[in-house]
Amino acid sequence: MFREARVADLGAVLALYRQLHPGDPAPPDAAATFARILATPWLRLFVLDVAGVVVATTYLNVIPNLTRGAAPYAVVENVVVDSARRGTGLGRRIMAGTLQAAWDAGCYKVMLMTGSRDPATHAFYRACGFSPDTKTAYHVTAPLPRP
Repeated sequence: MFREARVADLGAVLALYRQLHPGDPAPPDAAATFARILATPWLRLFVLDVAGVVVATTYLNVIPNLTRGAAPYAVVENVVVDSARRGTGLGRRIMAGTLQAAWDAGCYKVMLMTGSRDPATHAFYRACGFSPDTKTAYHVTAPLPRP
């Protein structure tokens, strides 16, 4: 079942994020940050629940806009399918639900970026309808704090 995340899903979402970024430290005050995300209408954290187990997640950010007739646009982040279940169609299911939520919110486009160099990851996003040829993405990472 595709649905919005609930407070009780925090542990499962964090476990999926550890698969996405295994070297990341545990987030400080994760419960408060998660609650703030869930309470913000234009931030939508989705999960795919199979028989009561969260097996995938996406994070849809709907951004208000003053161009395109004031239609919002969206950015998808933190797309993760449990590593034991990849290749089973669950990724397409959660991305289809996420894209539908963006269209339902009136978004005129949805963007995402991936740091993956794996051709299968790029093929997956193309199969979900994303094009690598329509925009050029640039990225700046914040400098690490000095000790």
